[in-house]
Amino acid sequence: MADGFALKAAVRERTGKGAARALRREGLIPAVIYGDNEPPVAIAVSLKDMTLALHGGGFLTNVWSIDVGGKKVQALARDYQREPVKDILVHVDFLRVSARSRVSVDVPLHFVGEDDSPGLKEGGVLSVAEHTISVEAPATNIPHSLSVSVAGLEMGGTLFTTDVELPADVTLAGHHGEPFAIASITRPVSDADEESEEVAAADVERVGEDNAEGGDSAENADS
Repeated sequence: MADGFALKAAVRERTGKGAARALRREGLIPAVIYGDNEPPVAIAVSLKDMTLALHGGGFLTNVWSIDVGGKKVQALARDYQREPVKDILVHVDFLRVSARSRVSVDVPLHFVGEDDSPGLKEGGVLSVAEHTISVEAPATNIPHSLSVSVAGLEMGGTLFTTDVELPADVTLAGHHGEPFAIASITRPVSDADEESEEVAAADVERVGEDNAEGGDSAENADS
């Protein structure tokens, strides 16, 4: 489950592009905390700390304990923006949460049991359609990842969202509750198949050339 981040922030008195540029010159970026029936609060946070957290994993699934002028606020990072050219963080949105809050969030899938899959033992390939799924979970207890076992899966077999191991307090979200495929075991493309495709392509090319030559001969005969 999520461990959490600690962050210090200062209240922003000014907003707008000019104020944001001034913050960035000080190594800070603008952010906002909203939700939980309270007015939004504009804050400034460390660009370095936020960048390290972003690349460290769990940026959108960990609970943040934000110290705003001595007052602790629990929040989730719900969105962030990057500068398109330099690809650096320029803004972060935080959502206030409590122990009672439930949120929808995308959680990574972790496939296990490969050694016990007959399909993979036969040389099959695990084709993953979904690397994350949307779940509803307590805001203070979001899973880092969810396990999906491929043990026993035969060649051509398919795994669905109903095969994902969910904690007791976590439920699937999105897709109107209907199960959908997340992975399957498929046969690899063999060398023979590749050779057949190459031969078929060569035959098509040769037929095209023969037709072109035939057309030229007909034109010569008419002239």
